[in-house]
Amino acid sequence: MHPELQQDVALATLNTFAIDERAERLCFIHDETGLRGALEMADRHGWKVNLIGGGSNLILSGPVPGLTLVMRSRGRRVLQRTADSVLVEGEAGENWHQLVCWSLDLGFHGLENLSLIPGTLGAAPVQNIGAYGVELCDLFDSLDALDRSTGQVRRLDRQQCRFAYRDSLFKQQPGRYVILRVRLRLATRPVPRLDYAPLAAAWQAAGITRPDSRVISRLVCDIRRSKLPDPAELGNAGSFFKNPLVSEPQARILLEQYPGMPHYPQVDGTVKLAAGWLIEQAGWKGRCRKRVGVHRDQALVLVNLGGARGADVMALAADIRRDVLDRFGVSLEMEPQLLGA
Repeated sequence: MHPELQQDVALATLNTFAIDERAERLCFIHDETGLRGALEMADRHGWKVNLIGGGSNLILSGPVPGLTLVMRSRGRRVLQRTADSVLVEGEAGENWHQLVCWSLDLGFHGLENLSLIPGTLGAAPVQNIGAYGVELCDLFDSLDALDRSTGQVRRLDRQQCRFAYRDSLFKQQPGRYVILRVRLRLATRPVPRLDYAPLAAAWQAAGITRPDSRVISRLVCDIRRSKLPDPAELGNAGSFFKNPLVSEPQARILLEQYPGMPHYPQVDGTVKLAAGWLIEQAGWKGRCRKRVGVHRDQALVLVNLGGARGADVMALAADIRRDVLDRFGVSLEMEPQLLGA
């Protein structure tokens, strides 16, 4: 069965940067049957297929040709319980933050540091989302994905998904897989992760002595709201640049010049730097152009000041990247995906 096909659809409300481009054709996908019908239709007509989840990690760089599929499948469930853990599963179109809240309501622990991240569950493994010391891969069990090269549904475990920092198999092989549902392994007892300094400080200031995942979730939400603009009020795609990884010798040279530079040694010997700090030190925080700018409170976030086009966003991003590279010798890589002609 083919889902309803819409033509010449405005996308401003389907991307959090609120870029006003149009999709040549669009279908809302609610289940696997609808997905297969839409893909069969695209294959028959030779249309390129584009996928959108919550539109929160997306920059529209022009009109979107072909067929755009918007994942809207719903459903979440508990599959298995043991004394120490629980296996939960959700459909790809589930809202991520609502899933986090649902898990906390059921007394499960592990997702609290990832509260209030925009987007859908199906998009979370693609980016290997992470925040405040936790990444999706830390809690990931497996997922089901339709392999477009074979037409078969494959179950992929953590190793097969090839997770890395803001990376996965699904970014390495774009267009091959459509994620259908995701399973996460959560804890039945609190496992607080307070490695991130602002979160640890907020926890200490709250004066709470016993582990409490709901409190951690609330603190994470407070921190995110204080640092990141609400896309409903100011269009943005969250953190625009990845925190760069540099070699230990390069980090040492930079620290000699900038002793206060935030830096985080990694297990593989590289050092992660704070992209927001680099951008702020280069003087970009709060700078505005006609239709786009850098957020006044968070240098890592680019914002739509009204009527921004993808070209405006990418021009600003290119200038920031060039300046940071010239000043620090560090190359920044953007997080959002580009979509459009």
